[in-house]
Order: sequence, then C-alpha cells, then structure tokens
Amino acid sequence: MQSTAATFDPKDFRRALGMFGTGVTIVTTRAENGEPVGITANSFNSVSLEPPMVLWSLAKNARSLPVFQSASTWNVHILSNEQEALSNRFARVGEDKFSGLPLDSEEAHAPLLQDCSARFKCKTAFQYDGGDHIIFVGEVTGYDANPHPPLLYVTGGYAMASRKASPVASEPAADTNTAYSENLIGYLMGRAHFQFLSGLRRPMAAYGMTDADFYVLSLLSIQQPQSPAEIASHMAYTGTDIGAVALQSLISKGWVEESRDRAESLQLTAQGNEAILHVLAAAKAVETDLIASLGEMEAATLRNLLKKAIAATDPGLPKLWQAKA
Repeated sequence: MQSTAATFDPKDFRRALGMFGTGVTIVTTRAENGEPVGITANSFNSVSLEPPMVLWSLAKNARSLPVFQSASTWNVHILSNEQEALSNRFARVGEDKFSGLPLDSEEAHAPLLQDCSARFKCKTAFQYDGGDHIIFVGEVTGYDANPHPPLLYVTGGYAMASRKASPVASEPAADTNTAYSENLIGYLMGRAHFQFLSGLRRPMAAYGMTDADFYVLSLLSIQQPQSPAEIASHMAYTGTDIGAVALQSLISKGWVEESRDRAESLQLTAQGNEAILHVLAAAKAVETDLIASLGEMEAATLRNLLKKAIAATDPGLPKLWQAKA
C-alpha cells in the first residue's frame, strides 16, 4: 500500500476513491443579481442532527465558487434514479442549466428542483479550506423527502441502490458434487419467473388460456396487427412453437381474427381483448404485491438489472415497444 502523498498517482488515487459509492446531488443558490446557479456534486454528507447540519465541497477552480462563497443560503437536492439526465445537465458548463425547468421556490430564494428523492434548504454556517476544494457547512432550515430510489455514483458511473438479499435456500453441503447452487443466475431468474406466473394461473385457467395463448394475446395487446412470421419472431425467446396450429387455436377460440387493415395478419377480437385484459390485470396485481414487498428502491433496481440481462443475452429479437415506421 502506498503511504505518502508524494508517491500517489492522481488517476489511480481517484480510481481508488471511486470505490466508495455516493449519492448524487445538485446544489443551487442565486447570485447577487438574482441569477440561479447550480452544480452537480457527490461530496454531500451529514454533519450533525442537533443542530441539523450538512456539508458539501466545491473545487477551487469552479466558475461558480465565488457565487457560493458569497451566498447566505443554498439548497441540496438528492437526485432520484430517474434524474441521471439532470445530473449530467448540471455537471456541464456553458449553458443555461435552468432553462425550461419547473421550480418550487419563489424568485428571491435559492431554486428548488422538483421530483428529487430529498431536498434540504440550508443557510451557510461555515466555510473551510479543504486542499483543492472549499468545504461548505450549512444549517438545515427545512427539508422534504419521498420514496423515489436515489441515484448513486460508484467506480466512475451511475448506479442504483439495493439492499442485500437474504439467501433463498441453504447452500449445498461442501461435499456435494455439483456446481448448481442458489447463486446460479439461471436458477434465480427461472424460479422468479415461474413463481410470478403462478399468480396468473387461475385467471388463465378460467379462460382456458394456455401459455402460448397468453404470449400471443399479450403481444397483440401491445402491437397489432402482426403477421404469423412477426408473431413467431417476437415469441422466439419463449421456446414455444407459435406456429399455424397455435394460431388456428386462437382463431377457433374467438380471440384472434384476420386483420381488416393488413393482409395476412392477425389482430385481437373484442373477446380476445377482454380475455387478455383480465389476465394482465391479474399480472398487474401480482406486480403491485411484489413491489410492496420489495419496496420502490429494490423494484427500480430489479427492473434495471432485468433490462441489462435482456440486453446482454438478446440474440437480436425485434423490439416490442419500438414504434413501427
């Protein structure tokens, strides 16, 4: 381990510091002429509960430093995981960062941005020299928070917060001759999938709906009409044969019919639309219960990870929610 500052490589030191995950904030104030000023910062931290105090730091070469040094009040916004673009916007220089942004503050006060995970209204208490930064300590005069999962920054990129999960089951005994364990991603994704679908089985059974029926009706409820070839290409990931027999079964059940607007294509009938809406309502109820159990933060992380897993394993399937030309 390197022991003296003189031997530090600046890039390597920054990389090591980047292993510490932080939240992402935007700090705002107003210049003496009333112009709003804001900057992205991940140096925010709490100082004291009694009195309530927080701190953040700003580089000495920052163009906005003189404004913050002369400001008596400023606001800290902890960004939500949906505000990555806002973070990037306030990290850039040379543009009107507040253009078009709705604010929750009166003209005379430091700007308050909307839809953040938490916001702290502060008055300057102290300023300290911190090497190549100035450290601002402020007394909190007001705050609010909501359940939006916070945006994080770690190892040079944005991240999402998630609490560590408990084991699903006990690990195999040490002498078990298998590489199959509860940490196998395929097992975890597969089990989660089938346990989720178990909540849909009853309404599907009430309609006499098979898995193949559900896949096709769900597709057509999102994007229709579709040709048989298009349906098959969209459903390729399921491993289910969506061929002529399966499609004819849907027609016989009165759920699908030939499109009147597009030759050799299929669309939902009124009966088919009603059936799939009932089953999708059950799926939404299962999802609502899952989110209530996980919490908003874990649910947002789950969606993000599933999207990344889909992108990483996608063999080139058509994009379901991509608008047709």
